[in-house]
Amino acid sequence: MHIVIAKVDQNLFDGEAESITVPASTGEMTVLPEHMPLITTLKAGCITLRVSDEAKPRQFQIKNGVLEVRRDGATVIL
Repeated sequence: MHIVIAKVDQNLFDGEAESITVPASTGEMTVLPEHMPLITTLKAGCITLRVSDEAKPRQFQIKNGVLEVRRDGATVIL
C-alpha cells in the first residue's frame, strides 16, 4: 500500500509499505492493505513502518498528527 508521512515543509516517507502502526488518540493502531477508510488524530509516540525489502522497520517519533486511511494507502500529516 502507498504510505505518505509528511510535515508541512518536508516528506519523511513516500512509498510502498506492508503496514504502518501509529499512536492513535484511542490507542495503538496497525493499518494493513485494504484497511477500512478512516480519519483519526494521533498522539505523541512512535510510528512504525514496515517496508517489504527492509529487514528492520522504520520508526518516526511524533508529537501529534492526523492519519487518513484509504483503501489503497494512508497519509500521515504531522
